[in-house]
Amino acid sequence: MDLYLPIVVLGALAAAFAVGSVIMAAFTGPKRWNRAKLESYECGIEPTPQPVGGGRFPIKYYLTAMLFIVFDIEIIFLYPWAASFDRLGLFGLVEMVLFIATVLVAYAYVWRRGGLEWD
Repeated sequence: MDLYLPIVVLGALAAAFAVGSVIMAAFTGPKRWNRAKLESYECGIEPTPQPVGGGRFPIKYYLTAMLFIVFDIEIIFLYPWAASFDRLGLFGLVEMVLFIATVLVAYAYVWRRGGLEWD
């Protein structure tokens, strides 16, 4: 359990800082509310009325988020592999080539389908 104590302390400090920041902002922030401050910000353009359910977003937003997650996970897997490359030998090299090939196939599929074009 002694090995996990620094992680628990760091998590408690992070949670205390987050909660403390929110509480201090509520106490020290300005309290002059008006109609303009309560409306959503749309870059100076007159706000358009929103549907009750919040409206629909184009699917490209979700595709972009999913692509980000896929490539973020790829980096998470590449870093430990690069750190212990010499100990893994040929087996580690073959496994990583297969992993990168799988990700590149998904990337090529999205590229061919036009998922990376913003028009």
